[in-house]
Amino acid sequence: MRSGRTLVSLAHELQRQLDTKKDLVVPSPLVRHSTSEGGGTTLVIEEAGGPASYGVTPLARRQLADKLSIPYAYFERMRENQPVLLDRNVNTWLQSEGDRRLLRTLDGRVRAVLSDRYRRLDNYDLAEHVLPILQGLPELRFESVELTETRMYLKCVTPRLEFEMAPGDIVQAGIAISNSEVGQGTLSVQPLLFRLVCRNGLIVADRALRKTHVGRALAQEDEGVTVYQDDTLQADDKAFFLKVRDVVQAAVSDVTFRQAAVKMQKTMGIKLTGDPVQSVEVLAQRYTLNDTERSGVLRHLVAGGDLSGYGLVNAVTHFSQEVEDYDRATEFEALGGKLIELTPAEWKPFAEAA
Repeated sequence: MRSGRTLVSLAHELQRQLDTKKDLVVPSPLVRHSTSEGGGTTLVIEEAGGPASYGVTPLARRQLADKLSIPYAYFERMRENQPVLLDRNVNTWLQSEGDRRLLRTLDGRVRAVLSDRYRRLDNYDLAEHVLPILQGLPELRFESVELTETRMYLKCVTPRLEFEMAPGDIVQAGIAISNSEVGQGTLSVQPLLFRLVCRNGLIVADRALRKTHVGRALAQEDEGVTVYQDDTLQADDKAFFLKVRDVVQAAVSDVTFRQAAVKMQKTMGIKLTGDPVQSVEVLAQRYTLNDTERSGVLRHLVAGGDLSGYGLVNAVTHFSQEVEDYDRATEFEALGGKLIELTPAEWKPFAEAA
């Protein structure tokens, strides 16, 4: 499993972000886009105290282009080569729209451009409610936690639930919780299998809890900019986090763990009778792996010496430890979970690839 930061580091960064972030509900005509000669972009917002300028992250640029129906490749071409043309395009569409946007800012930069129906489920609030629940589970250890630009992750394992795949090959039960504050995914709580022999983590494709960030349009009393208050959704949050508690406990239950472990064990009976290189090629095409990722998975498959579905699953999850980007590494852990859900017919193209 890809290593992350310490719990103390996570807590400090969540507190720091809480103190510096600000959310604004803004009518589009009160926003102006400006691009420098070097390609840096700024959003100038007509706030109550006067115009305020914010830098724009690459993700927010992509979201802004999408909201205005400007193809992102064209948006970037204008930004790099024709900044005046880009500003004219963006500002024309902003001024012609009557929509309001939720702009999420952090450290003086717009980090997300979202609909005013976006339902905030913030990392600080999630951690505040979930960490005590996790710490209250017997012998649970935090195997990997991280806070990236787009998501927060909490991955925990308990030795109280173990399953022997084969003599000496033990997996333990765990849980993976993730959330995005910037529109890059739902809040999810999923079971996790942790293989001791190589410290691989596999996130089970379980949809027990996937909370989408969609709700009612945020209340607006006038046509100005509204600074979104933290206590607006506290009542709804309280009820929701009670559900999170129940799902967390269910995710590390004996029944949930053993069902997932048995599915993983069954992949041992799927033999890769074709060309292993082509088996990985099928994997790469189906799940959009780049050349480096494909080569890495193949290397681990060959090094493991297990030409079976089980070997391929573990090659995928083992390679995740080498992926520098934590978000992408987690996607490989989730890919392992997708593979153990495949039917025998769905495994056939991998097994017989030639």
